[in-house]
Amino acid sequence: MFAPGRALLELSAQRQMQQLDIEFGAPAAAVAAAAPGLSAVLDQHAAAVRDILTIGVDESARVPLVVLVAGYARGLLDHFAERADGFLAGPPDNWHDADWLQLRLAAVCAYAAD
Repeated sequence: MFAPGRALLELSAQRQMQQLDIEFGAPAAAVAAAAPGLSAVLDQHAAAVRDILTIGVDESARVPLVVLVAGYARGLLDHFAERADGFLAGPPDNWHDADWLQLRLAAVCAYAAD
């Protein structure tokens, strides 16, 4: 059975993740390929995202992964938009100086790609 609402939700989530990957995922992965420390930090963040989405979300297996990760990323961005504590919503100039939010968004992209 075709569900247009679900298809639109998935398409919107895919677009959001593509944009996040352009801004955070791909640049972080490129730097991490040559920086084992950054790679380890991103792996730890990705594992945390995986655990949050698979253990912490009821019936997560019934929701397309792209919808889960896009919703998680949107929640992070919305949460941090309401705060004024120095976290940046955009990618860092130097990934070695990235803050928690930037690293988490890059890790969300890495988790979605796996």
